[in-house]
Amino acid sequence: MSNQEKPTRVAIYVRVSTEEQAEQGYSIDAQLDTLRKHCLYSEKVIFHEYVDRGISGKSMEKRLELQQMLKDAEKNSFDEVLVWKLNRLARNTIDLLQMVEVLEKHNVAFSSFSEKFDTSTPMGKFTLQMMASVGEFERNTIVENVKMGLKQRARTGKHNGKVPLGYRAVKDANNVSNHHESNVEIIEAEAAIVTKIFERFAAGRGFKSIANELNHEGYVTKPGGAFSISGVKEILDNPFYAGKVRYCRFENWSDKRRKGRNPKPDIFEGLHPAIISEELWNKVRYLRNMKSVVALKRFDGEFLLTWLIRCPQCGGPMVANRIQNRQKDGSKITRLYYSCSNFRNKGSKVCSANSIRKQEAEQYVIERIKEVLALPQMLRGIVKNINERKTKRIKPLQQELDHLLSKITELEGKKQKYFDLYEADGLAREMFSKRLDDINGELDRLHVKKSELAFELKDDNSQPVSYEVVRSLLDKFDKLLESSSFDQRKTLMHLVIKQITVRDTRTIDQIQMNFDVNTVQHFLAADPSATHAGGSFAVHMKRGIQGQSISVVI
Repeated sequence: MSNQEKPTRVAIYVRVSTEEQAEQGYSIDAQLDTLRKHCLYSEKVIFHEYVDRGISGKSMEKRLELQQMLKDAEKNSFDEVLVWKLNRLARNTIDLLQMVEVLEKHNVAFSSFSEKFDTSTPMGKFTLQMMASVGEFERNTIVENVKMGLKQRARTGKHNGKVPLGYRAVKDANNVSNHHESNVEIIEAEAAIVTKIFERFAAGRGFKSIANELNHEGYVTKPGGAFSISGVKEILDNPFYAGKVRYCRFENWSDKRRKGRNPKPDIFEGLHPAIISEELWNKVRYLRNMKSVVALKRFDGEFLLTWLIRCPQCGGPMVANRIQNRQKDGSKITRLYYSCSNFRNKGSKVCSANSIRKQEAEQYVIERIKEVLALPQMLRGIVKNINERKTKRIKPLQQELDHLLSKITELEGKKQKYFDLYEADGLAREMFSKRLDDINGELDRLHVKKSELAFELKDDNSQPVSYEVVRSLLDKFDKLLESSSFDQRKTLMHLVIKQITVRDTRTIDQIQMNFDVNTVQHFLAADPSATHAGGSFAVHMKRGIQGQSISVVI
């Protein structure tokens, strides 16, 4: 390399999930060591090492180091991203190609140590796509094989995963071929709770009534919490209590969650003992099917602030509530409120209604925004408080990060001492392995926390906020509320307002709002006139909110 040529700046990215840490060649240290030597041999300069420890590659959500790397790529901080293997960057083809496209957009090359290709050529791109597709195919094949194994277990009457309330899993000491196999036993005290739920529902009691009674009687769920309407339903719908095993209740849970509910899951006879009789199970099924076709109650009126207002007693969200009162002349009058969701779902043992009138709450929120806009001094005071909170918040974060870095250095030193002892035959292999596992586990935890803190400190949230930006945001929000339909107003409320706190007197205390880049994009889309380059709102946003989030409490 000539003296005039600048060395290639390389960003190393490594990742290992919790499951992969035990596999040969997948460790963080092994990946880093290989990639560092490659850069040294190729005369390339390492800009930074981005490390996601103990995190799956399925999505980007928790991969803070990856997110930071892509941000740095947009700033042209380096020339190349180097990974040990393609699947370290992404587990599916679409995500991988999208990330490579982002890198190429900013003139950043992408290379893998294990798979040789050049994405700057058509053949290199084709090779990348083929290799990513093969990797995804292998992963999907493994997933399908696991599903087949789980279905076979269910078909033979064995349970999969955790057992529900009323049961416990105990290791099968007689099964020498599989030490992980377990049997299911009944916990009599918990089984009594399950029986109460089925018998009370069969006698005509409702979900809320059953949950409320159980909570007042001092019973708790398997994790130790209060019973809820949804929790009672889950128990009543679980065939495990009738001695059966259910398989494939949800399809593609990691992607679809409850939207992937399978209307006809597979039901097999189980090997475990039943808690309720077949007759009681069938009676409850009949009642559940009858009630499921009854139309759900619908509230009159339009509720803008459902789930935004927080209960002053328990802090839970407040939901729509309608109360009918009979007048002296015999007519009925309906009053609309926001009431505590925990009270409505779990009963008076957990919380109280703490109702606040719908009209008064919504009117106060809208009028409060107008009041702040009409009083510049009040708004300047709010902005001053925002900036003071930002300044105070950064110092403890930095101190915590410094402490973590010191702890990581200390553990790395201890790790090296154990290596030296082991090589000098001063430590038994079993003891060495155990202590190394303990240190690596603690290091993974500290590195994850370090990434979170570093990401938070780098996110530009420490930058001062200007009065003009906050005023523009509130003014635009106020005008859009006036000109929008109900559905649009509700969307705006839930997009911008984080939460609304209530005093013990059942009057609104504070409105916590949050504006970010997505909020601004929503505003611009909702109001085409704001997209003009000369518009003050657009200009303020380019200067004031790009890359950061602004929280306002009024």
